[in-house]
This record gives sequence, structure tokens and C-alpha cells, in this order.
Amino acid sequence: MNGSAAWLVAGLGCLLGVVGVVIAIWALQSAKRRSAPPPGPVHGTDPFRSHDDDADALRGDPRRLKPGDIVEIRGTSYGVRGSLRFDEGGWSWTEHLIDDAGDTKRWLSVEEDPDLELVLWTVVPSATVTPGMPTLDFEGRRYVSDESGLARYTATGTTGLLPTGGVRYHDYTAPDGALLSFESYGDSVKWEVSRGEKLHRAEVLVYPQAGPPAKAG
Repeated sequence: MNGSAAWLVAGLGCLLGVVGVVIAIWALQSAKRRSAPPPGPVHGTDPFRSHDDDADALRGDPRRLKPGDIVEIRGTSYGVRGSLRFDEGGWSWTEHLIDDAGDTKRWLSVEEDPDLELVLWTVVPSATVTPGMPTLDFEGRRYVSDESGLARYTATGTTGLLPTGGVRYHDYTAPDGALLSFESYGDSVKWEVSRGEKLHRAEVLVYPQAGPPAKAG
């Protein structure tokens, strides 16, 4: 074999060796990719969400209120007598019947829309207005119709209602943020009227009480 042929054979041998190494590396990487576990689900976060988790750790979580708990609102302590969980087409919210040491009864509604919204409601038994009109004048304010519908509820604790049932509602809002709500439960044709005022998260303290869930009644 002359010199040129020897160099040609040597060159081909080196080339085949390099190709073999490249193939081996590619095969090893492919095997690793096949054996690697699939990536887990990616959980998105709301960039505009407030730091509710920190507030809940310090002040209690209103979303977890239940009959028997104590809630402090603007310095006044209330006991949670009963709770109503509403559902309308997959949308849900909760209202809690609360009373203080003077037996003053109010309702606290808890809703995420999408941010946490807390409203303190006071029933107005003497009200004679009825819902339906686009605007209503009541106690010196003009309210504008906001939303209405029919929801199902489930009751726990003491609410004065059946354990389950339906409710018609119609909500109004005033320019200054005051709220007016109409509710009619079951087959009743009478509307219960309540004034509402939104609460800041810092105005509400929750003191959960240990014990089994209360029965409806």
C-alpha cells in the first residue's frame, strides 16, 4: 500500500470514529429524554391579586366562616348564628347571620368577584319599596339596578329557613357605594329589604371556634 492510500484509509477511519461518537452521544441524550418524567402542571398566579394570604394569616379567613365562629367588625364582636351558601349557575357566595351582645342581628356576605368582597347588611323591616325599576329612591339616596336572579341556597346553623331552597334577589347600588338588596325566599311574595355597606379587609377579624359543623335549623 503506497503512502496516499494509507493516508486515505487512516482518514476514513478517523471520520468513522467521529461519526460513531456523535451517534452514541445522540442515542444517550434521546434515552435520557425518554426516561425523564413529564413536566408537572404550571399553576398560573393572578398578578393583580392582593396579599389576602398574609391578611388571612393575621386576621383569619372570612371565606371559612361557619356557625359558632366569632367575627369582629369595626371593633364589635358578633357570633355567627347560621350560614347560607348560594349557588347560581356555578357562581357561589355566602351570607352569615351574625348578632352581637345586644342581640342586634345583621348579615355578613362573603364573595370573590374576583377579589374578596365583604358587605355588612342591615335588614330594614319598615321598608315599603319593591324592586324592578331601573332606579329607586330610598332614605335620601337614589339607587341604580345592578343585578338580579334566582339562586339555590344551603343553610347551616340557625337561619330561620329550610335547609335548602331557592331565593329571588335584586341588588341596587348608589353612586356613593351604598348598597340595597331585595330577597324573597321560597314561595314567598314578600321582599326582605337590606341596606349594605362594603367593608375593608382590615375591618374584619375572624376567630374560628373548634367543634363539629352545626346542623341547619
